[in-house]
Amino acid sequence: MRVRVDRDLCISAGNCVANAPTVFELDQEKIAVVLDPHARTVEEHVVWAAAKDCPTAAIILEDDEGNVLYP
Repeated sequence: MRVRVDRDLCISAGNCVANAPTVFELDQEKIAVVLDPHARTVEEHVVWAAAKDCPTAAIILEDDEGNVLYP
């Protein structure tokens, strides 16, 4: 699985960082960035929870072929 953030959609809620701090952080602009694009530092269900908890659906989950799994 691959994790991306649509920076244009991110509103700096920080839910992703709260759910998966080893995968996400807020940069100097307070926009989410992905630290671990393949989410190797957490179990998959944690990344799914972070994505679903994003109020603007800015977190994009893809399979290994690049197909969008979420949103």
